[in-house]
Amino acid sequence: MDTITPTLLSWASILEDSTREQARTTATMPFVFPHVALMPDAHLGLGATVGSVIPTLGAIMPAAVGVDIGCGMIAVRTTYVRDELPTDRRPLREAIERAVPLSAGAANRSVEREHTRARLQELTGLAERAGFEPGDHAARWELQLGTLGSGNHFIEVTVDEEDRVWLFLHSGSRGVGNRIAQAHIKVAQQLAEQWWIPLPHKDLAYLVEGTDEFDAYVAQMRWAQHYALLNREEMMDRVAAEFAAWVGATGDVERAEEINCHHNYTEQERHFGRQVWLSRKGAINAEAGRPGLIPGSMGTASYVVTGRGNRLSLHSAPHGAGREYSRSAARRTFTREQLREAMAGIEYRDTDAFLDEIPAAYKPIDRVMEDAADLVEVQHVLRQVVNVKGD
Repeated sequence: MDTITPTLLSWASILEDSTREQARTTATMPFVFPHVALMPDAHLGLGATVGSVIPTLGAIMPAAVGVDIGCGMIAVRTTYVRDELPTDRRPLREAIERAVPLSAGAANRSVEREHTRARLQELTGLAERAGFEPGDHAARWELQLGTLGSGNHFIEVTVDEEDRVWLFLHSGSRGVGNRIAQAHIKVAQQLAEQWWIPLPHKDLAYLVEGTDEFDAYVAQMRWAQHYALLNREEMMDRVAAEFAAWVGATGDVERAEEINCHHNYTEQERHFGRQVWLSRKGAINAEAGRPGLIPGSMGTASYVVTGRGNRLSLHSAPHGAGREYSRSAARRTFTREQLREAMAGIEYRDTDAFLDEIPAAYKPIDRVMEDAADLVEVQHVLRQVVNVKGD
């Protein structure tokens, strides 16, 4: 741990100057208490640093929560082991690509599935109780439940250190969560301008507890967080069904273990004797004994962990590897042949579209996990055998 200022603590051994300065600026906001915690995978983000944990009293900065509200991971441990898997993994990858719409604007063409309908009914009821209409933000929000998106979102089949097979995926609240976030970021910025509130950066605009604007944001943010959780459940159901068909199972895949956790979200928690709004922007809850998931980059290991309850980290841990190269820089720097080398032995769609996701564009995940040694205990190390991504 590195004490950068009394209000900024860092667990990152790899930290760019621009990232440090951005986090330092966030930590100067007058309602931050007791300090901002920077995770080992911290890197530059919109307004606030990705990989930061921001506790606030009486206010929330919507941009510090992020635009993919509720983004996170789900993992399921099956009862299968590597030796029981068919040799040809391409049919499984292609089946998953058919079952789960992948791209940024993809729509779910199977909303009539029973489990999809039940989840949509649940979300509709939650929105009614929260007093808002999701369609005001995204007209086709129902059609994106059960869709992956692009960028660093993925679906994987992995094996752990005992060769047990896990299904693993990463996604969030899709277009509707993004639109909700953008709408409230704009409201916060308009209020700052209206009330002549000086800000070190416009994306640190905040909403004040006790106002209608704050209440509306919290209600809609919580809805989007639940949307993200159900979106991952929906996709996992489909992935598990395709996996069962591929291995020749006669029924559903038995789930020996299941973990579903956010890493872009806000919740009320108690830290250092005060009730705070804790925004984890690219960080997981790592309270003592809590299961969590920390993915590596495309082609590298991922980790199943339990939290150590580190008080200074605000019971938090990293959410992944963290970028070292921007997407445009990665495309200029790396080649398709280098991507093929990095993905050797893994079934994936061989395309230039994934160049910006090459492992070398990210911080080394083993370094991140070394930095996180006092934040989490590693339970399982997962190695990919199948990777699915959206363009």
